[in-house]
Amino acid sequence: MGLTNVYGVPGWGRHGDGPGAALIDGKAIAAEMRREVGEAVAARVAGGAPAPGLATILVGDDPASHLYVASKHRACAEAGIESIDHRLPADRPQAELLALIEDLNADPAVSGILLQLPLPAGFDAGAAIDRIDPRKDVDGLSTLSVGRLWRSQPALAPCTPSGVMELIHRSGCELEGATAVIVGRSELVGKPLAAMLLAANATVTVCHSRTRDLAAVCARADVLVAACGQPAAIGREHVKPGAMVIDVGINRGPDGVVGDVDFAAVQPIAGAITPVPGGVGPMTIACLLRNTLRAAEPAA
Repeated sequence: MGLTNVYGVPGWGRHGDGPGAALIDGKAIAAEMRREVGEAVAARVAGGAPAPGLATILVGDDPASHLYVASKHRACAEAGIESIDHRLPADRPQAELLALIEDLNADPAVSGILLQLPLPAGFDAGAAIDRIDPRKDVDGLSTLSVGRLWRSQPALAPCTPSGVMELIHRSGCELEGATAVIVGRSELVGKPLAAMLLAANATVTVCHSRTRDLAAVCARADVLVAACGQPAAIGREHVKPGAMVIDVGINRGPDGVVGDVDFAAVQPIAGAITPVPGGVGPMTIACLLRNTLRAAEPAA
C-alpha cells in the first residue's frame, strides 16, 4: 500500500510534477516541542510544584562530550528546567561513578539522570546505565527501560528514535498499515525505533550489513529511515517514489556534515525528506527535555 496523502508538510506531493520532496523541518518542529515543554514547566511551577531537574554526568575530557553537555544545559535553562552538572576525571574508579548514580537516584530534586556517552576506556557503560532508576532514565537506554518499551509498557523512550516518531507524526503521516524500513539495528536508534513503529501499527523491517538486496527491501518502504552511519549509503534505487525518507545519519567529512542518504539523488523522487543538518538532529534534545518533564510527573 502507499501512504495516505495526509502530510502536513508544505509542498507534500510535489514529486513528479515539481521540484521534489517536501522538506521536513526538524528545527521548526523541535522549536515547537521546546516551547510546549517550556509552557508545561511554567504551568507546573506556577501551580506550586518544583521545576524538573536534569542531572548530567560527564566522565573524562572528551571535547565533543563537553559540547553536547553544554548544549543540553542551555536547552534546560531555556525551558525552565534546573540542570545539575556532575563531572568525574577519567581516572576515577567505576565504583565512584556508580555511587554518584545512586546518590542521584535518591535525590528528590533530580527528575532525570543523563550519563553522557561514550565513557572513557575501562568503564562499563552498560552497568552504569542499568544502575540509573528507570523512572529517571531520560535516555531510555537501561535494560528495564528497553524491556518496557518492547512490552508496550510505560517507559521513557530513547530520545533520537522518539524524535523520528515526532517528525513522522507531526508531518501528518499515517503509520497504521504502512510499510516501514529501518536501515541500521543499533541499540540507540534502530532497535528502539522498530518497537515504536510496531506500536504505531506499521509493518516493520530492520535491515543491516547482512541484508540481501538492500535496495529492493528499502524500495518497498512507505517510510524509510536511514540510521546506518555511512555517508550517502541510501540512493535513488533504495527509495519508493513518494516515500517519506528520514535521515538519522550525522557524518563529518571534508565537505561538512552529511547524512546517510544521498540527498541530491533521493529528493527528486521522495514525497517528504529530512535534511542533514536540520532534520533529526534538533529533535534529540527536544525529546530529552520532554522526557525530563515526564520524569518529574507523578506516576499514574
